[in-house]
Amino acid sequence: MPVSTLLALSPLDGRYFDKFEELRGHFSEYGLILNRVRVEIAWLKALAAEPTLSEIASFSPATLDELNAVAARFCADDGAAVKEIEATTNHDVKAVEYWLKKRLSHNAEVMKVSEFIHFACTSEDINNTSHALMLKAGRDEALLPALDKLIERLRGLAHRHAELPMLSRTHGQPASPTTLGKEIANIAARLIRARDRIAAVSLTAKFNGAVGNYNAHLAAWPNFDWEAFNRRFIESFGLEFNPWTIQIEPHDAMAELFDAMARANTIAIDACRDIWMYVSLGYFKQKLKEGEIGSSTMPHKVNPIDFENAEGNFGLANAVLRHFSEKLPISRMQRDLTDSPVLRNMGAGFGYSVLGASSMLRGLDKLEADPVRLAADLDACWEVLAEPVQTVMRRFGVANPYEQLKALTRGKGITRDALHTFIAMLDIPPGERKRLIAMTPAGYLGKAVKLARRI
Repeated sequence: MPVSTLLALSPLDGRYFDKFEELRGHFSEYGLILNRVRVEIAWLKALAAEPTLSEIASFSPATLDELNAVAARFCADDGAAVKEIEATTNHDVKAVEYWLKKRLSHNAEVMKVSEFIHFACTSEDINNTSHALMLKAGRDEALLPALDKLIERLRGLAHRHAELPMLSRTHGQPASPTTLGKEIANIAARLIRARDRIAAVSLTAKFNGAVGNYNAHLAAWPNFDWEAFNRRFIESFGLEFNPWTIQIEPHDAMAELFDAMARANTIAIDACRDIWMYVSLGYFKQKLKEGEIGSSTMPHKVNPIDFENAEGNFGLANAVLRHFSEKLPISRMQRDLTDSPVLRNMGAGFGYSVLGASSMLRGLDKLEADPVRLAADLDACWEVLAEPVQTVMRRFGVANPYEQLKALTRGKGITRDALHTFIAMLDIPPGERKRLIAMTPAGYLGKAVKLARRI
């Protein structure tokens, strides 16, 4: 590990540095500067392409190609040059404007209209659009693919173990049987729904000036429909235009996204804890990895550390995501700057979410079901058949069925022979007695198998 990562303040940029190349491209300061450059160039091109704004000459194909190349080929050295300008301006967005003017100073067409770079914009017009683009890319290119891998692995486990009977535990006590696959399918179904909610969030942006009223725009061109023009501009990025804002876009869509992410992470935490318990009960074994050590003093240990790591990382993600969603929609009057340090940490919410999914996926890859252990638990709990027996008794009008089975089974184990003796004395049709006597804990599964296969 390079010394620089050993000294990193956050493990995302230290211990886990090599896992986040893609996310760094979106959520680092470099990623923010790059998106600012993209938005500034796109705005200049949009103004030049509008015939009504006759004072801004349209660009030749060669100049358009150069403008596109500035954004497409923007690199770390360019980002460093912007930061060098910022050291003087003490203003990050203004530094981008100055860098663009310097970068394109050789182009006569651009220089002729150079004052239309950042025309009528407040910094937040550039920033909120950039942040929305960062979130869109981070969600679509990193977070959703990570969730899709996790869901697909869970779906595979659900199908593989759809028919493998398992004793349920409600309140930690033996309960109606299920299948191992059905319980994994439950997790997959919840994550699918949560994933769809994340994907469905429409990320919003605004481009309406200092306090959201197009004041400067209309001062320059009072008869131009700036709202319609700027709507088309924002929608060209695949974002939703927000026409009602103060200086900042109110971040409600961001909060919706962060809440949806936290909900998915909470589901994953619940799953990690359940699977951890299944490993503890012996329902799952874990595949061994050559050279790996489970305990520094107990050689026999194979600990479920991937699920523990996942739980911790999902928890860290939710800590920041929930702060984001609670804080970002709040701004004093037309603007305060309390959102700025928060927005600079969006990558942490994504990073810990993706890291949690990666750890959980690694844990799932190590799991091997133990049918013998599952069967032994079921065979030791014939009392779980009290439920179907008393339900059939209800059907045929036997008095006090629940109370009879409660007296027979509550708080104590019951053998197969004792249950069969009880069934044999029931005043129900002979065929029903025969059906109940043939029932076993491992066969009392309801629709579990079908539900597991349907996910």
